[in-house]
Amino acid sequence: MAASGRLLFFEILLITFFMSMSEYPRLRIAGIEPESFVDGPGIRMTIFTQGCHHNCPGCQNPQTHDFAGGHFIEIDEILSMIEENPLLDGVTFSGGDPMDQAAALVPLAREIKERGYNLVIFTGYTYENIMKLVPEKPELLELLSFADMLVDGPFIMVRKSLELKFRGSTNQRLIDVQQSLSAGHVILHQIQLDEMQEHPDWNFNT
Repeated sequence: MAASGRLLFFEILLITFFMSMSEYPRLRIAGIEPESFVDGPGIRMTIFTQGCHHNCPGCQNPQTHDFAGGHFIEIDEILSMIEENPLLDGVTFSGGDPMDQAAALVPLAREIKERGYNLVIFTGYTYENIMKLVPEKPELLELLSFADMLVDGPFIMVRKSLELKFRGSTNQRLIDVQQSLSAGHVILHQIQLDEMQEHPDWNFNT
């Protein structure tokens, strides 16, 4: 191959690479908690995305609601932080609402799973509502395909409980995402099933 031909070949490769990178929007976050013990099982890094449509009364992170707030961050920066901590069991996407930035989170979720970490996602949407939105927003399903657990549903102040694991009100569910996707309907995570057995008097209805 002539020099000019080789140059054109590599230019095409570079253009293709940057085009593929630009398929995903940039990720806007409110902040990162390097080590959390309350956002899922084990020691986790929690990434708080910026922007939320739900505006739940009593939300503990109201500063994350504004879609123009926070700051942009590169995925490689987050991955470097993850790799620097050998104690991490997993990563959690919280917010804000991660589902409102699903497309931006897909490449990060893919890298997290390729590195063998457990992935938990918090959302104010219910699992059923997400599935209804998938035909218009296929990135929602793509993001879910990488998740191990989904904590779904809005926070409801009158159903607040400090005794729940990993969530704020009894309407919210811990969902086994992979089993749910396979079954075609919600399958609760074993953590919540154990919780329901231990506390049969609690109201877990959504």
